[in-house]
Amino acid sequence: MEAKTDVNALPACPVETTLTLIGSKWKVLILRDLIDGKKRFGELKRSVGSVSQKVLTAQLREMEADGLVIRTVYAEVPPRVEYELSELGMTLKPILDSLWTWGEEYKARYAK
Repeated sequence: MEAKTDVNALPACPVETTLTLIGSKWKVLILRDLIDGKKRFGELKRSVGSVSQKVLTAQLREMEADGLVIRTVYAEVPPRVEYELSELGMTLKPILDSLWTWGEEYKARYAK
């Protein structure tokens, strides 16, 4: 799968590029939940939390367009749709692992 994002329109700074692609609160939580495997829309909505259906749909579409998420529609009645990380999306796992570790260390340091 090829990303639909115009690479020439991305920021020159690699950190800013990464934040452009995954920098929203919801995208990071979607990535966290898809690291473990395929999920249906309803499962993602429940696990991500207080995100609206409209926002979750928009975030998933952006991530699909950027080549991070694969959306599979099954020809069933009612239609079944599953989301999973693409090969490119899976390369974000070390970043998410680092965020997890940092968050745990921060909480341990400042827990009262």
